[in-house]
Amino acid sequence: MKRTRTPLSQVKGLGSAKEGTGHFWVQRLTALALVPLVIWLCFAIAALPGMDYVSVREWLSQPTTAILMILLISVGFFHARLGLQEVAIDYISDHAVRTITFIAITFGAAILAVTGIFSVLRIALAG
Repeated sequence: MKRTRTPLSQVKGLGSAKEGTGHFWVQRLTALALVPLVIWLCFAIAALPGMDYVSVREWLSQPTTAILMILLISVGFFHARLGLQEVAIDYISDHAVRTITFIAITFGAAILAVTGIFSVLRIALAG
């Protein structure tokens, strides 16, 4: 078997990290999970009798609605994090800047997801 990599690229660790396929499939699965959740959200909001604060709060305080909304938020932000990391991989060549960007993307997605889930739980549990 002939090697196609140069000794310098082997030392620097250049080449496949053998992780792209898993990342690809997780991103596709989260996208697939988001399809029914977004469709549910569109129909559920369209079926609301009014778009006033009280109606939306009452709708969100139902257990099924709260669970589906939490699923939508968590899967949506996880999917967004994966997509933004792909953009960073494609367009940021400096390793240190890319690592800092990955950390910022992860923390940003986590903070926004926790804030959204906390908000839904606060409304759902307050009744």
